[in-house]
Amino acid sequence: MNHYFEKIETSGFAVVDEVVSSETCASLLAELQGAEGGEMTRHMGAGIRDLMSIVPATRTLAKSLALRALVEPILGAGARLVRGIFFDKTPEANWKVAWHQDVTIAVRRRVEVPDFTAWSVKAGITHAQPPVSVLENMLTLRLHLDDADEENGALRVLSGSHRHGRLRAKEIKEWREQHTPVLCAVKQGGVMAMRPLLLHASSQSTRPRHRRVLHFEYAAGELPDGLEWYEV
Repeated sequence: MNHYFEKIETSGFAVVDEVVSSETCASLLAELQGAEGGEMTRHMGAGIRDLMSIVPATRTLAKSLALRALVEPILGAGARLVRGIFFDKTPEANWKVAWHQDVTIAVRRRVEVPDFTAWSVKAGITHAQPPVSVLENMLTLRLHLDDADEENGALRVLSGSHRHGRLRAKEIKEWREQHTPVLCAVKQGGVMAMRPLLLHASSQSTRPRHRRVLHFEYAAGELPDGLEWYEV
């Protein structure tokens, strides 16, 4: 576990194999498929934004000992689950994502607090960009329900970029030109843990097939001045 902690702190990410069983993945996929007919399309088109309200089994998983064991060494025992999203890259929804950092959080309602900006509403959920100090105290776990590799759009990352705060477009371009991306291949049941400020991107699949991922965000601490995380 010391190696895992050091990997997150220095590189900004780590891949952990066999976090959940194939049986658990199959059960989760059955639950998700039950949501696809209505809520899935309404919320994202290729996934579910309000994941844990629509598929409660995912909240149970996100709070399980198996996932908490990856969160607490980084954020401490008081870390809380603050958002869940489901992504499903398929032949019909074969998107690509340019190099970026995850700089938006989900909250219960808008409260005018200094340094919280870029307010928006997505799928009925209020979002904002918080100060860097908030993002630096967060960790994302991406649980893979399918194998993810270069052929079906596994994430690529720029190691160590999370240690340089919120990056402007010019700085992102410089990072891309000066550093070699790392492909984060993950087997079914494995987890990619990452800091939100880590630069990452995703290519279109060259051999399209499902790339289903449960994206859970955790944070250490409360938000200021009456602002609340979406998951309370």
